[in-house]
Amino acid sequence: MSDNIENTNTENLKIPNHIAVVCDGNRRWAKEKGLPTFQGHFEGFQAARKLVRKAHEMGVHTVTLWVFSTENWNRSKEEVDYLMNLYIRHFDETLKEALENKTRVYHLGRKDRIPVKLKNKILDAEEKTKGFTKNVINIALDYGGHDDILRAIQKAIKDVLAGKIKPEELSEEVGKFNGKYSMPLFKNYLDTKDQPYPYPDLIIRTGGEQRLSGFLSWQLAYSEMYFPEVYLPAFTPEELIKAIEDFSGRDRRYGGNSQKSPGDYTNK
Repeated sequence: MSDNIENTNTENLKIPNHIAVVCDGNRRWAKEKGLPTFQGHFEGFQAARKLVRKAHEMGVHTVTLWVFSTENWNRSKEEVDYLMNLYIRHFDETLKEALENKTRVYHLGRKDRIPVKLKNKILDAEEKTKGFTKNVINIALDYGGHDDILRAIQKAIKDVLAGKIKPEELSEEVGKFNGKYSMPLFKNYLDTKDQPYPYPDLIIRTGGEQRLSGFLSWQLAYSEMYFPEVYLPAFTPEELIKAIEDFSGRDRRYGGNSQKSPGDYTNK
């Protein structure tokens, strides 16, 4: 790691298995400081990298960063091109850190619309880190929660048409179909398939907006929400600690009377 971050005493904290971050506020941060929008995106990118390092250092297994939504294509071509080139330029650094720290890299979202060079870098990172289990980083790029679900449905329909499963066999919980065999889990058709902790325990949206904009629509059913006013470029590792401290004080009931999650939302 290029940043020296002091170890944090986590003895009295409940560390989430999975933290997902809606990376927001880059443009507003830049505007308030009289800087170009592009500078905001660059500083936000650097802050996100530090956030991931600190989270893994504190014992968080999975970190998801939503860096580009399916709606972000509606921004100016100049801004979109800058963002794609930013990801291309720095993806090798992301992979280098992942290899050093034995972190598995996943891409959440569509690969058919992003630049071929970026797509190839992502595929290379996924292949080279697929054997790692220590940590996970999900890069949600050209991702939308509704799009994730729609693509999952399309995959399930293909399996139905191929005779691999029956519609009534799909389930969101582990169980048996008519007591005979395990039901296919719908979650295994989503982008977070085969991950040990597919469901975020804590969702952070930087920048003060209190909405989720379709992020991980299926996966966040029992997630705790945290909405700091701080823009992403100013979201320091200390701000992450504040978020986890806040999470530690929550009473997670999952619709019941205890902190034991129902069904398949245990993240186990």
